[in-house]
Amino acid sequence: MRPRVYLAGPDIFFRDSAKIYESLKAHCARHGLEGVEPSDGGVRDGFSGSDEEQARRIYEGNVALIREADGVIANLMDFRGLEPDSGTVFEVGFAVGLGKPVVVYGVPSGSYASRVCKQLDCVADPSGALRERESGVMVEGLGQPLNLMLACSTAIELTAESAVARLAAVFAERAR
Repeated sequence: MRPRVYLAGPDIFFRDSAKIYESLKAHCARHGLEGVEPSDGGVRDGFSGSDEEQARRIYEGNVALIREADGVIANLMDFRGLEPDSGTVFEVGFAVGLGKPVVVYGVPSGSYASRVCKQLDCVADPSGALRERESGVMVEGLGQPLNLMLACSTAIELTAESAVARLAAVFAERAR
């Protein structure tokens, strides 16, 4: 059996999501993996429950898919701001907590701190910590491309295809 890979990311929100998932699944198939897109909880099949019931079904469906998956590939592009989609970040953390390998892509180049400083006025305080000038809130440094909890728990690749190849290599190494 081919390793099953959950395809996390905000891609479901895009108008061309069907094409995105088709492409991701094709990348997976070329590398001997089975790509699994997120669940809609059966809501497209005429579900007529409340928004709360719909949300619960989608959540439970995706948690089940991650539990069943052998690994996760996640699109951590900036989404509605300077950070990745919060739902995708949850899925990454959940998978890491389950001990599943996670490879991410879509991360903008450079450090997180440099991207923040391009958007907000930042200064170094007397101790050398970088802070937003107006609010005084510290900007996480350490040269990481993402928050350190994501950068240290995942493998980061430039593209979806290279992320798939890297995860396939992880499974091949484990099979030896």
